[in-house]
Amino acid sequence: MSTTADRAAFAHPLFTPGMTIVDLGCGRSPITAPPNARVIGVDLNPAPSTVDHVTATAYALPFATASIDAVFSHALFEHLENPLAALTEIHRVLRPGGHLALSTSDWSRAKLTPKTPNATAALRGHYLLHRRQGGDPFYGRTAPTHVAAAGFTNIATRTKYREDHTYKNLATHIKNALAAALTNPPATDHDQLTSAARSAWSWHKSATTGDFAQCWQELTATRP
Repeated sequence: MSTTADRAAFAHPLFTPGMTIVDLGCGRSPITAPPNARVIGVDLNPAPSTVDHVTATAYALPFATASIDAVFSHALFEHLENPLAALTEIHRVLRPGGHLALSTSDWSRAKLTPKTPNATAALRGHYLLHRRQGGDPFYGRTAPTHVAAAGFTNIATRTKYREDHTYKNLATHIKNALAAALTNPPATDHDQLTSAARSAWSWHKSATTGDFAQCWQELTATRP
């Protein structure tokens, strides 16, 4: 299983002592940082840790223009309604020459074996829930275009696969999420959710062995 250090490894070459680094959407697992660097965790519900935290959204960062050396974000942008606006705000707070390090998932390239008909149907329901909450489960495909549109240069990307969940745990998670959604579903997709939930239950019941690896788009860029 992946660790916090694994998720931030691609960004570490950008960090040097003395930097001010923002970990955007840090949750309970802020990134590690070089000695003598200041890390500020930003989240809607920040958790106590060894770094400074502020409560804020990605659309209104509480930092002066051109005041931050680097911004790191993992597993946030696929959940945002307006990721381009968030990238534009990051561009604002970064100093010229400052770095962006972004890791975002692309479920369209996730590796799932065996990918049974029930698993496929359950995943369609999972994507529907993701979009209902305002996100894009395939955002990894769009991220480089948005980063360029926000004004960043020196954009470099790579695809990384990690086992963030076991095959069985993924089936359990999706089954539970769809079951919860059915307690108050919108009329427009009730039938689709019901069908997906039924498939998820069958998939979970039979998912004794298998492999799952999530696809992450890891991207670095510079604020000119």
